Amino acid sequence: MKVELFIARKLKLGNGKKSASPSLNVATIGIVLAILIMILSVVIVLGFKSEITHKLYSINPHLKVSNAGLGMDDNYSTVNAHEVFNGIQSDSQFFGKVQSMSLIAEKPAILKTDEDFKGVMYRGVDDGYDWSYLSACLTEGRLPNLADTADTREIIVSKKLCDQLRLKVGDKLFSYFIDNKVKARRSIIVGIYNTEFDAFDKSYIIGNIKLLQSVNDWNGFTGNYVGVNLRNTDNLSGDAQQLYAALAKSTIEHNYPTLHTVSTITQNNMSYFAWLSMLDMNVIIILVLMIIVSSFTLISALLMIILERIRMVGVLKSLGCSNGMIRKIFIYLTGKLIIRAIIIGNVLGLGLALIQKYFHIIKLSSESYYMSYVPIEIDTTALLLLNLGIVVMSYIALIGPSHIVSTIKPTTTMKFD
Repeated sequence: MKVELFIARKLKLGNGKKSASPSLNVATIGIVLAILIMILSVVIVLGFKSEITHKLYSINPHLKVSNAGLGMDDNYSTVNAHEVFNGIQSDSQFFGKVQSMSLIAEKPAILKTDEDFKGVMYRGVDDGYDWSYLSACLTEGRLPNLADTADTREIIVSKKLCDQLRLKVGDKLFSYFIDNKVKARRSIIVGIYNTEFDAFDKSYIIGNIKLLQSVNDWNGFTGNYVGVNLRNTDNLSGDAQQLYAALAKSTIEHNYPTLHTVSTITQNNMSYFAWLSMLDMNVIIILVLMIIVSSFTLISALLMIILERIRMVGVLKSLGCSNGMIRKIFIYLTGKLIIRAIIIGNVLGLGLALIQKYFHIIKLSSESYYMSYVPIEIDTTALLLLNLGIVVMSYIALIGPSHIVSTIKPTTTMKFD
């Protein structure tokens, strides 16, 4: 064992006078709190990003194929399902990436009951629509039946809208669509969903696309856009370019009248993804502040330990120990403090995170945060990098202050009792 490490270990064990112990304890508590805050900041922000991203990718198509120009109906662009589906299937490589694709129409409507009314967006979908997420979010009832012979009036409505309009499963209500004239359609609520994504829940009702096709006097192959969901979303920009090329080639080969454009979910929901990016900056600021705080705590502890052991420094120097050797003694001692604080901080931080992850103790307002509790995402790689960064930054913070050892003179310090 190295002499420096041996001496540092003996100091840690508190042989002789235990004057260093209070300093170590104070420093340990300060660093533990800083590490605890850093760990919770990381896992909470990762949880928010993961939960919001999951919701966005579940209620919106990954790729959206729409008309490159404006259509004649309500100034909405329209697409023909046959043209788009043929273009997608013409590229076998891209088609292999597709999980689902659906013709979708959307139109503003007014829901009216005997006592109240509410403006909403009616989303009409066909039988290719991916219901997996909304199915999991159903609180009552069932999903609409989209079979050819099914009742086109069936809709699902969010719990938020049902509470506002005092609706329940089985209720019938009128939906009013305003073009050059008002068109009314009667709907039947067959299910109630709750995604806790307030911007979606307060606006969307979902039903059969055939109802909107009848309102707009469209044929059975026309909608506002085709939504495409992919099996893997790691390269959305590249997949969008590949789909655009396939559609353009198919349009030319079959002399289709419509030019198409392809947009990604990030392009269609830029405000949400910009907000998620801002969360990264927030956590960086928190980490920097906590590192600064813990660095000052470490430096203070190091200086206190050196001053408390100033007579020992003089003795070691008189015995021929170099300044570098003595500096290493105190850096080793403080390093052990850092490791102990990291272990305690990780145990406390991960313990609190796991409790929140599985028991949802801390609640949130879904209207403000799009979820009802603080989400937790434990990323092992991120936590390992965080702990490694703490160790490196702590060592760097100790290098400068440890030079105070060089200014201590044995002839002066050995006069102290």
